[in-house]
Amino acid sequence: MIAAFRSFLGTARRETLPDHVLLGEGRLPLIARVNPRARRMSLRLCTASRSVKLTLPPRASLAQARAFVASHQGWIEAQAARRLPQPLPFVPGALLPVAGEPLRLMPGSGRIARRDGDTLLVPGEGPLFAARTQRWLKAESLRLLDSETRSIAALIGREVKEVRVADPRSRWGSCAADGRIAYSWRLILAPDFVRRSVVAHEVAHLAEMNHSVRFWRLATQLLGEPHDKARNWLRANGPLLLSYGVADGGGLAERV
Repeated sequence: MIAAFRSFLGTARRETLPDHVLLGEGRLPLIARVNPRARRMSLRLCTASRSVKLTLPPRASLAQARAFVASHQGWIEAQAARRLPQPLPFVPGALLPVAGEPLRLMPGSGRIARRDGDTLLVPGEGPLFAARTQRWLKAESLRLLDSETRSIAALIGREVKEVRVADPRSRWGSCAADGRIAYSWRLILAPDFVRRSVVAHEVAHLAEMNHSVRFWRLATQLLGEPHDKARNWLRANGPLLLSYGVADGGGLAERV
């Protein structure tokens, strides 16, 4: 994080900016970068990564950067309170909306999580409990998205080379020209109509690698209705999906 900043500090190499901003009992990562074209310092709250991004001009000093962040503490707190949903950590007792159905997290035995009706039994404590919960959610998300993607692609006679899930912070799905489709595993936590909209969108790209009128006509045909409702839901609730698995301190939980 500090590498670019240190490059122009010379003798200040032993000093660094704080790597986080405190918010009550929690914290948000502070990510600093030097922009050669910046004329002044600026701060931005990134809801996707749940971090504070500090942009610095080349001639900014370490002392100035520290003072700038400190002077905007109130702004950071106000932005976080308004734009960041409360963290939703994976802990015993938490209730998750999995594929449109509530699923309660509870302690389990063994080494892997397993579903028992409306309960997910997860072995381990603390970070291990959270990591195993997330691993199960990723596997379930891949299973469901792979099935739905191939079923919809068959309707237009298109081949899907591969379906995978990851945890991108800026998009919910993507389609490569070679037939590989990727999704955010967090779609398993969205309503069914939202997940299916993203699937129909990406499958439509197998035929139209653009966002032309023909693309939207096909995407709407595959979904069976306009995509506006799902797009509006993601625009309003995307930060909520990204808050699942976030530790109580406000930072992102360990990914597996």
